Amino acid sequence: MTKTAKLFSLIAAVAMVIAAAHPSLAATPIKIGVAGAHSGDLASYGLPTLKGAQLVVKDVNAKGGVKGSPIELVLVDDQCKPEAAANLATKLVSDGVKAVVGHICSGPTKAALPIYRDAKIVAIAPSATTPELTQSGEYKLFFRTIASDDRQARTMVDFILNKLAAKKVAILHDKGDYGLGLANYSKQFIEESKQAEVVLFEGITVGQVDFSAVIQKIKRSNADVVIFGGYHPEASKLVSQMRKKRINTTFVSDDGIKDEAFIKVAGKDAEGVYATGPTDTSQNPITLEYREKFKKLEGTDPGSFFDNGVAATLAIINALEKAKSFDAEDVAAALRSEKVDTPFGEISFDEHGDPVGIGFNMFVVKDGHYHTAE
Repeated sequence: MTKTAKLFSLIAAVAMVIAAAHPSLAATPIKIGVAGAHSGDLASYGLPTLKGAQLVVKDVNAKGGVKGSPIELVLVDDQCKPEAAANLATKLVSDGVKAVVGHICSGPTKAALPIYRDAKIVAIAPSATTPELTQSGEYKLFFRTIASDDRQARTMVDFILNKLAAKKVAILHDKGDYGLGLANYSKQFIEESKQAEVVLFEGITVGQVDFSAVIQKIKRSNADVVIFGGYHPEASKLVSQMRKKRINTTFVSDDGIKDEAFIKVAGKDAEGVYATGPTDTSQNPITLEYREKFKKLEGTDPGSFFDNGVAATLAIINALEKAKSFDAEDVAAALRSEKVDTPFGEISFDEHGDPVGIGFNMFVVKDGHYHTAE
């Protein structure tokens, strides 16, 4: 045997020993996409989910991965833009992902789902709340770890009617899938209640700077509550401009503004603003574990949808582990049949892909932070 042959033989033997001792190192990685806004105005929603997924996968890989294979995350940044989401979904398919954690916003999720459906890839969103994503029946491989907008709107409307005793309600929205959808449900539930009147229903433009015209309409409507369906960049401007014009109408919005970024931009004008958000899970052991890991790594508390991102990643990894195969249909069947412990407690998914065991609460900004509303 030549010296070269002996060298290759030795290298092969060493590789076999390493593989025997650490089988996950020799296995083909299981790729999972993480899709969302990792930069731009709405990164405060996407980055916590990304960090949550990374922490979960680090723990799973340290314990040997899934069925002896390590998890590899493939990250794509759609900035919550539907056109970007469609292109990036195609990229994830070509990269060979077995599942996707994402997307974050409802519009991009809607744009990406036909691509995942046709490629037979399971997707599980931490924060896409538009009801039709699950309830239309088009996307059998789609799941989410957040309740849908009809439940969110019901929580909001019940609160303003029964706790705030609203009689005249102005409803604004950002014309998007998420904001308009939530506004429509809110309008429907208020009108069905016959306890209050919708005195204004109007859309604004994303990126708009001056809201003087619509603020004048709010003033003329004599509304005692304003509901806004949309995200924090527009909400912070609306609230600040209302307060500047000495319009102190109670401002109520959705989980799209239940974010420290809203408070940071709106400043003192954020005080007293109400927002819906996923049920408080701060005392759950898994919540405490992953929030502590995040804080140790980043030096700060995690932001919005971190718990939902952790839950989505735990759910998909649990399904991959327990499914008969990595085929999408088997993974989806495992998601529906196998319960999993998450920051929200033990959850499962119904036949539509909506979570069983996750709901919404109302929160209020007090002393510069969100607190559960009484």
